Amino acid sequence: MKLPVVIHQARLGATEFRVIRPARPLHHAALIDHDRYVGAYVDQDAARGIAGLWMLAARSPRSLIHLPLRAHHPESPDAVGLRLDLVLLHHSLQFAPSRWKEVRGRLGPGRPQTVSLPEAEHADTAVIDYEACHYRENRDLFHQHLHAETLFMTGSARVFRDTARLFLEVAREGPGHTLAHPGYSHFCTSLHANAGILGNAREIHIEYSTQWSSRATAPSRARLDYPFMGR
Repeated sequence: MKLPVVIHQARLGATEFRVIRPARPLHHAALIDHDRYVGAYVDQDAARGIAGLWMLAARSPRSLIHLPLRAHHPESPDAVGLRLDLVLLHHSLQFAPSRWKEVRGRLGPGRPQTVSLPEAEHADTAVIDYEACHYRENRDLFHQHLHAETLFMTGSARVFRDTARLFLEVAREGPGHTLAHPGYSHFCTSLHANAGILGNAREIHIEYSTQWSSRATAPSRARLDYPFMGR
């Protein structure tokens, strides 16, 4: 996978932060706070792009991966809630979300770059030890913080690698399922509470959406359940 990104630098005092954004807007993607869970609405291209950025977070422990999503609003009865941006970061960075608004305000135009992510093409075939996810010693967990209309997903390289495949599954399986089931086109998966990957994080429901317009309507959907999600 070739992933076009823009790399930004921002300095606060003696500390410099590296922020990576997708080079092209994710027009058909939205992240919605539904209180008990978070909803991610994506079309095929956005699902592939987010999978790549998820893998980039696994490879970039010293960077903040920023997905500006608030400008794209799906109009759907299921999509009522606060629109959020998304930041992916490695736990070792120990970044305080309270600093994000200031960092975001100091980002310059950035430097375009294309990142090669060959492992992203095969992330959905990775062998995952589901039982080990539930061990008390497991530290490969996601944690979430919400600040400045932004959801921060903090985790280890392994948990980002293991879960990127969910977006690739949606990108690969969603279009065919929607065509094959015109009367029932709800297609989704999730980072599920029973999967042993969520620390203090809420579930993220990932939903394939095909009907988008300039007013950002979202929703022809299809559903698929995975053992990894604890279904």
